[in-house]
Amino acid sequence: MIARLSVLRASRQWKFAFAAVLTLLALAGCKQEPLPFPGEGQELVVITHAGPLTYDDEGGAPVGLEHDLVQMFAKELGVPVRFVVVPQYEMRQRLAQHEGHLAAGWLSPVLPSQNFVYSDSYLATRDVLVRHEASLPIRELSQLRGQTVFAQQGSREYRVLRALQKQMPDLKVAEFRAGTPLDLLAAVARREAEIALVDRAIMDIGLNYYPELQPGLEVGEAEPIAWAFPADGDPELFKRAQAFIAKVRDSHALAMLRDRYLGHLERLSSLDVVTFIARMESLLPKYQPLFQKAQEETGIDWRLLAALSYQESHWNPLNTSPTGVRGIMMLTEETADRLGVSNRLNPNESIIAGARYINLLKSYLPESTTEPDRTWQALAAYNIGPGHFNAARRLAGRKGVNGDSWFEMKKILPLLARPEYYANLKSGRARGGEAVVLVENVRLFYDILLRHQPSYRPLEPERLERISAQAGEEATREAQQATLRRGRGGLRQENKSGIRAPVG
Repeated sequence: MIARLSVLRASRQWKFAFAAVLTLLALAGCKQEPLPFPGEGQELVVITHAGPLTYDDEGGAPVGLEHDLVQMFAKELGVPVRFVVVPQYEMRQRLAQHEGHLAAGWLSPVLPSQNFVYSDSYLATRDVLVRHEASLPIRELSQLRGQTVFAQQGSREYRVLRALQKQMPDLKVAEFRAGTPLDLLAAVARREAEIALVDRAIMDIGLNYYPELQPGLEVGEAEPIAWAFPADGDPELFKRAQAFIAKVRDSHALAMLRDRYLGHLERLSSLDVVTFIARMESLLPKYQPLFQKAQEETGIDWRLLAALSYQESHWNPLNTSPTGVRGIMMLTEETADRLGVSNRLNPNESIIAGARYINLLKSYLPESTTEPDRTWQALAAYNIGPGHFNAARRLAGRKGVNGDSWFEMKKILPLLARPEYYANLKSGRARGGEAVVLVENVRLFYDILLRHQPSYRPLEPERLERISAQAGEEATREAQQATLRRGRGGLRQENKSGIRAPVG
């Protein structure tokens, strides 16, 4: 259901509509005819803008929640997609010129409008004030009096601030024109902009890039996210889009898509904790003996293994991701082969292999990295691969940051997704922010298990310590043997899974 639009939002629509009419009049001389329904041999033309939720092709293959959703729609139509990537503030203008069939760019309906029609909403979002963590938080709108607040050029947030300015004349509104919403967040992180109003989802993503940001007060009500179509566009295409959104809105497919791009960014809520505890009581007992067996073999606390497994698969032994990792510990095929797993969907094999892999990753770290940082860093490497993680450590060294500290590495890992850093790394781009989120969530799940589940001590402590030491020695020997086979220094690529062997 489309979220109810706020009174504040409604009061500002006439001004935007008037501006849109002026824009259309200026473009009247060059306006094209509406694009016809994309039939066989034709393509669906979609206007979008660059961004982590819309269209991101920095890794070589375009990704983004909007990108993937449009691809699903085009597949249903049986036609290919051509994306027209423009600045965010140009999207509606270019759509009015009929340069695309539709616009999909994390848009909220602007009502009333005689120029566009909007699909039903498939997601909702909020606007949030953000500033540097060293600043006092904004808890009331009255604190904005006399302040300068930035928003992205032509964005919904900018229009919200302009409407708010009518009620608060001493509020100063600045239009950020230097790039994307993430660039605006970077400006706040650098203290170049004191306060900004941004989309909540972008804020969540930005926290992985710029941990020094401090989200504050949410402004206005929930805003629906929808696709925009020219009002005089093909009615059959709009009808098909409405049917598609109605079908996908509450489907598992959209839930998975949302989780892929947004789920890993959200910190645990009270509902997350309630759900985890419920599954801990109902589902975990089925797999608890297998985690405890893995503890006997590797010395890793079974509760830590269970926490990692929950974060990876929610304790689903049949889980499979779009990238091909599978099982209760989400192993790649190459990693499973290396660790002697014949069936990744067998939870016994998967759990033992996952625990062995953690010890292997620990053996790659220098002795100067001590616990618990050693474990947290190994879990980060579990997520992005040791090649990317070692690149982050080298980057930390170049920036004068202590690579042995997980606290410091949490600030470095997100840089692997920024072109000014990964362009100079042999390992290329990596979603380092996701690794940070994984580790932090695992730590929270582990703390819950520590409070609710007893430790497993079927063996004498001395024997348990020997098992742990033996596992570490075996992992080190395996790594050294792999290094000898390479006969070259440094961490070398072993396979697609990213398993690498260090120099002894």
